[in-house]
Amino acid sequence: MDNERSGRKFESVYSTKVRAGRRRTYFFDVRKTKGDDYYITLTESTKKHSDGGYERHKIFLYKEDFNRFLAAMEDTINHVKTELMPDYDYDEFDHHYEEDADSHRPGNVDQTESEEDISW
Repeated sequence: MDNERSGRKFESVYSTKVRAGRRRTYFFDVRKTKGDDYYITLTESTKKHSDGGYERHKIFLYKEDFNRFLAAMEDTINHVKTELMPDYDYDEFDHHYEEDADSHRPGNVDQTESEEDISW
């Protein structure tokens, strides 16, 4: 989905998504600014139980913050994995979602189509 600001669309030049269960999906998009610069949007999309719509939360990440953001994310994840829950099998979820995706695949829907159904 394109964001429109002052009559100009900020199109995604690269996109990937991560399914996280049946109701939650994360989108990672690279977008181009009018000054030919790039930034990343991280979007969490959660399907609502009540009306079947979507709730969306978005983070804008700019190039000057990439390294610090990545370092803090890795540090935080490593802390949970090594200090708080060292015996937990984090790969369990990868296998579970691979099996789930194979048996419940709704079709190959790109992010643009799925974001059109998402309400702010």
